[in-house]
Amino acid sequence: MSLNSTVPPTAQAHAATLAAYTATGVERGRQLDNRGPLRRDESGNVHPDILAAYWDKGFYIFEKLVDEAEIALLRDDMQYLFDHAPIGRGAEYDAQGRPAFGQQFKRNPYTFVKPLSDPWGGTDLLGGRHPVAMTQPEPANPATKEVIFIMQGMCQIMDSGLRLYGHPDLLSIAEAINGSDFVPYNDAIFVKPAGLGGAVAWHQDGVTHWQAPNWDMGIHGFNFQVQLFACTPANCLWVVPGTHKLGKLDIKAKVRANGSEYLPDAIPLTCEPGDVTIVNRQLLHGSFANTSPNLRVSLTFGFHRRQAVLGAGGALSQAAGEVYDEQRIFERASVIPVAIDARAQFYPSQSRFEYEPFVGLAGLYGYNDETKATIIHDYNLKDLSI
Repeated sequence: MSLNSTVPPTAQAHAATLAAYTATGVERGRQLDNRGPLRRDESGNVHPDILAAYWDKGFYIFEKLVDEAEIALLRDDMQYLFDHAPIGRGAEYDAQGRPAFGQQFKRNPYTFVKPLSDPWGGTDLLGGRHPVAMTQPEPANPATKEVIFIMQGMCQIMDSGLRLYGHPDLLSIAEAINGSDFVPYNDAIFVKPAGLGGAVAWHQDGVTHWQAPNWDMGIHGFNFQVQLFACTPANCLWVVPGTHKLGKLDIKAKVRANGSEYLPDAIPLTCEPGDVTIVNRQLLHGSFANTSPNLRVSLTFGFHRRQAVLGAGGALSQAAGEVYDEQRIFERASVIPVAIDARAQFYPSQSRFEYEPFVGLAGLYGYNDETKATIIHDYNLKDLSI
């Protein structure tokens, strides 16, 4: 859709336009060698070729990293959350008239948007980091007024989500990227219902350190996305490779110079269930309204270098007056050893990741009723957003 157009296309027209664009994007993606299974070197570390590819392009796709059985459990928990969701924003009951899930938390897990809308594009929300809205087609069925867009707090709303947070392969990748004292960022489950899912305008995630004297291409951390269903070019995340190296971009100028949001150098991160993407938070990325017939559910959670967070102030989902001091970082990071133990109890034959900041303390952070109440419940109020 041209930026000069004021008439939104139909969902069908949008899907047709996107199909023509995605064909070239898929071909660009095929030319990059930034996907494959997790490989390790002779010492058991993440293979340096994978790290080099990540730092060069700003992303990597780990194929089949989470096995089918675990994906099935994650899907089951997600279905429960869908079935017990409030009927809309602010509602106290689900579609069956039962008290909706999530009211026990200080931050409601569910965020709703209008179908096929772009809730952040062209607004000042989230630090104004989404300066140009994506095309917002007219839904084929106008009777649907709202759809789930994001679900927060996966470690407290899904037992399987907490166990995933302690996955040894994922944590070893976080360690390889951010050092052994890495710390959490936040988490968000992105939901794109078939034919109705909202868009996320082109943006770079970081907001705090763009002018820092020690700025570099990894200072704002990264996000994992664990895919529960196949991600197609029509519903997946799109990225512009290499842009994490360029500092803060003038996204509005880039999109307007192109004449539309269909950037000519972007590629789609297509995935199969169980694939996991890692995306640098400074990489230019976004996703289009989902006019396709395919559901996408991406469990998204990120990690930082400890030194990038220590002493920083609140940003994005956190209040500006917050300060990430030693105690705050320790409290938020304590979710990791609890998640590791939750996973170890459920998968006793799997290897257990050793998280260096809690070496010698793991016995105090086992998974039990007490830590569920004191560490996991409302943990996301202490996210470390920069």
